[in-house]
Order: sequence, then C-alpha cells, then structure tokens
Amino acid sequence: MMDNPLALLVVTLLTAALNIGIAAADLAGARFVLANSAEVGVPRSWLSRLAALKLAGAAGLILGLQDTALRPLGAVAACGLVLFYLGALAFHVRARVLHNLAFPGFFLATAVAALALTVLS
Repeated sequence: MMDNPLALLVVTLLTAALNIGIAAADLAGARFVLANSAEVGVPRSWLSRLAALKLAGAAGLILGLQDTALRPLGAVAACGLVLFYLGALAFHVRARVLHNLAFPGFFLATAVAALALTVLS
C-alpha cells in the first residue's frame, strides 16, 4: 500500500490537467499541434479523435480519485494514456522527428507515474 495519498492526488491531477490542456490545443488546431502532427505524419483529421482519447484518459484519472471503488478505472485510464504516449513516441521515432521527443516523453512519464501510484494505492 502507498503511504502518501498526496502524491497520488498531485501526480494524477497534474497528468489529467496536462492531457486536458493538450486535448484543448488539439481541438483548437493550435499552430504547434498542427506543425508537429504534420511533421510526424499524423493526419489533421485524427486530431479530434486523439483529443477525445486524451480527454477520456483525463476523465478516468479524475474519476479514479473519487472513491477507492473507482480506483481500477483510474488505473485503466492511466494505462490507456501510457499506451497512447508510447504510440506517440513511436510516431516520432518512425518519422525520425527526435528534436521534440521530450514532449511526448514527458506526457508518458506523468502517465506512468499516475499508473504506478494508482496501482500502489
């Protein structure tokens, strides 16, 4: 069992907030999102679906904090985000776009941390 529920709360809320923010940028068609997605070969038509996945992950993380009975939902959401960002890293590597690999890497790290803390709670 985890003995620091504050860590779970902070990391999970940070992960959710980051995903809500980047999903909003996806939906708004932010210039940096459009440039990055074009560079790595993600069609613009995918952006709304990718944003929906990020928002679903964020919602699952937040719901998982509400009650210990919903904690498995938080774990599934975190796992989904981990897989999502592994896919993002794969797109970057496949396209040999390594100069901004830190961004999906950071999102992956927060999702992994949220998953680990959720599983340990």
